[in-house]
Amino acid sequence: MTVLSPAPAQTPAPKAPGSRAALSHRLAEKGVDRTLLLLLPGLVFLVLLFIYPFLYGLGLSFQPSKSTDVFANYKQFFTEPFLRDSLFITLRIGLPAALINVVVSVPIAYRMRGRMRGKRFLTTLLVIPITLGTVLTAEGMINYLGPTGWLNKTLTTIGLTDIDHPLPLIKNYWGVIISLVISGFPFAFLLILSYLSGIDPSLDAAAATLGASPAKRFWQITFPLLAPGLAITFCLTFVLAFSVFPSAYLVGDATSTTHVISIAAYDAAYSEFDYSKASAIAMIMAAVMLLIISLVLWGRSWLYRGSAGGKG
Repeated sequence: MTVLSPAPAQTPAPKAPGSRAALSHRLAEKGVDRTLLLLLPGLVFLVLLFIYPFLYGLGLSFQPSKSTDVFANYKQFFTEPFLRDSLFITLRIGLPAALINVVVSVPIAYRMRGRMRGKRFLTTLLVIPITLGTVLTAEGMINYLGPTGWLNKTLTTIGLTDIDHPLPLIKNYWGVIISLVISGFPFAFLLILSYLSGIDPSLDAAAATLGASPAKRFWQITFPLLAPGLAITFCLTFVLAFSVFPSAYLVGDATSTTHVISIAAYDAAYSEFDYSKASAIAMIMAAVMLLIISLVLWGRSWLYRGSAGGKG
């Protein structure tokens, strides 16, 4: 009888030396390579300082300290006139301030988009206020625009105002608007100047050779190309203005005409020690900002639908 010996175990075929390289090459074509590790610090920063605090605050807002209703904080905000009005006051401050900064920046940046004498010097003068900070700006406004400030003293001297009735420019709505324009204009100006500098000047020159007036060249060529940049600039300046806090205290009337939503959140957290209520107010604040930004970004598509515009 013949005894069959067991078949030898088959070892797996060695991988082709170029298979691993081919895989990495295919991944690299899709943008997956070691350079993605450079995103890791930014991703960790985003998770730790934005995503986690946001999710924590969102969960905390549904844990009211004085009620079992998970929506109690939100109902309280929209039913109490003093809290509800803080939202509309903030919109009355943030929207005009952002619009003024953008509208005023456009003609100045348009004039300075090309080569001109003294451009660096003028740019430096226009950008200096961004280095002052909110507190220093408020202090300067009080010394200059206050009831006993230089402006009112000058107006009283020349007889335009009375010493007992100075021009009210601070401790009210207009004081906060002026402060936000002073601090926000340099930011908006630099962004718009960057976008305008990225628009090909030959387009304007070609339209000029065809007989288009400067106004037509701006509205029919430059403005549509600039529209995406204007939308982004408005959104960023609006976020800065909507989150106003120090100016509302220093040059505004924080208990009445400039009781903004950030002050309402601060009072809830550090005066009432109700962190759940403060979190709910912060979530409402974030939702309103996101809504305004979404509307602006959606509206810009009606102004420009091309594949490329000005670049920053």
